[in-house]
Amino acid sequence: MSTVRWTEQPDTPHANDELLTMEEVAAVVRVPIATLRYWRHLGTGPRSFRIGRSVRYWRTEVLHWLETQSNDTQTSAETRGDPRRQAR
Repeated sequence: MSTVRWTEQPDTPHANDELLTMEEVAAVVRVPIATLRYWRHLGTGPRSFRIGRSVRYWRTEVLHWLETQSNDTQTSAETRGDPRRQAR
């Protein structure tokens, strides 16, 4: 029997990340939990996964999704010629 020793921590993208519940994500995104469930059903919300019977989100994934949504909104407003969103 061999023993594996890690000289370094394994390289995982979420090594220092925090897991969030649906309630916590709803508070961050400021939407009802039902909206998160609907987005999860459609596959349009922040990336989530199950641990047993619970749904969890990585904090960095939620923040990245919010940033993406913000950028998409600005890009589409500029494309439409929305004067409220154009650079001054």
